[in-house]
Amino acid sequence: MPDLFTPLPLGPITLKNRVLMAPLTRCRAQPDASPGDLAPLYYSQRAGAGLIISEATCIAPEAHGYPTTPGIYTPAHVTAWRRVTDAVHAADGRIFCQLWHVGRYSHPDFQPGGALPVAPSAINPGGTCRTPSGPKPRVTPRALDTHEIPEIIDQYRHAAACALDSGFDGVELHGANGYLPEQFLRDGTNTRTDRYGGSLLNRSRFMLEAAEAIISIWGNHRVGVRLSPAGAHGEADDSNPLATYSHIVKELSRLGVVYQHIMEPWGDDDLKDLTAAVFRPLVNGALITNANFNYEKATAYVRDGLADAVAFGKAYISNPDLAERFQRFGKDAPITPWDTSTFYTTGERGYTDYPALPPDAPPR
Repeated sequence: MPDLFTPLPLGPITLKNRVLMAPLTRCRAQPDASPGDLAPLYYSQRAGAGLIISEATCIAPEAHGYPTTPGIYTPAHVTAWRRVTDAVHAADGRIFCQLWHVGRYSHPDFQPGGALPVAPSAINPGGTCRTPSGPKPRVTPRALDTHEIPEIIDQYRHAAACALDSGFDGVELHGANGYLPEQFLRDGTNTRTDRYGGSLLNRSRFMLEAAEAIISIWGNHRVGVRLSPAGAHGEADDSNPLATYSHIVKELSRLGVVYQHIMEPWGDDDLKDLTAAVFRPLVNGALITNANFNYEKATAYVRDGLADAVAFGKAYISNPDLAERFQRFGKDAPITPWDTSTFYTTGERGYTDYPALPPDAPPR
């Protein structure tokens, strides 16, 4: 039976282990949205992961919705990301770029000309948005006209081409956590009556067209998609999430994406049964899962065939050699606690200053 250290074929590449690094927003990009000077070190420190999935990376100026998040749509971004991918590859790592559009979670402070953010429908997500000048109430977005949607699909295609030029090993479409593709998918955030709304077939169209645009650059063997069936964000509910996500998983399998990154439930008892295992029979390709895993749980999921690999998030912030620790010590691996106060700050503290274990470190 496979374990966390059985190599995993993933399209034309083979992952050296099944302990992956989940996408982690760190808000340390430069003013022009290029990854910061410490990013090559940060990512290369974590190259022991079977695969690194980059922090969510915006596909266009309008896609931003949080301070100092990176983009991948200009030549400067390509140059800066190339330094990251070169550093990861020099450390024998693999890295995919996660492509991101926040949709209605943005704010006029992030939009060119102070425009309203866009979404499938003009529904305010509520809550506050962390802007460069402090927290502000979220606004009601502008519903996209039908003729505008192909322009955003083209932005995904362009960003995918920039990621290819940047030296990534592949890309992941961010279709989870209430962002733009999921806003189209869920009937709680999509009340359209055109070909992008109404029926489940129509509500799936945006995500599938975005995936197809990315595949047109990379081929399906280097494209993954992240989904969060049990993760309703900002009133982004769905009346039948099992049917909705069963459909989109089957359609992504039809497209032949190399993996589907299906997050486990967290925090909502009503959705606790929407585990990655529910969708396992529908996935044609690798299944990656994520959310609240430890060594024992991850080992069981891979051993029992519930997932092919497990992505770890916060544990990779404070344990840059997490895969190596698991391989050395198994369930007794010492895990350094993370400092939440440094997740979205600046500089090396809480970013590149977490040390790897010394060779003579004992188990916990």
